[in-house]
Amino acid sequence: MRKSTLTIPEIVLIGGTRAALGAGLALLLADRLEPKQRRAVGWTLFLVGVATTLPLALDVLSKQPREQLPR
Repeated sequence: MRKSTLTIPEIVLIGGTRAALGAGLALLLADRLEPKQRRAVGWTLFLVGVATTLPLALDVLSKQPREQLPR
């Protein structure tokens, strides 16, 4: 299994982008707002979530695996 070390700011960024993506998707599926408002806000959050998740995912996947410490 491949292991990478993440910093706390990276974890927070990943969580925030996933939350924006999920909130946007939830708004698109909900009936709480007027349809025009719901689509505008929902698509904006969803696309921001997607656009910010991709660079973070590439950053995490491109990191070198951490070295195993001798036991």
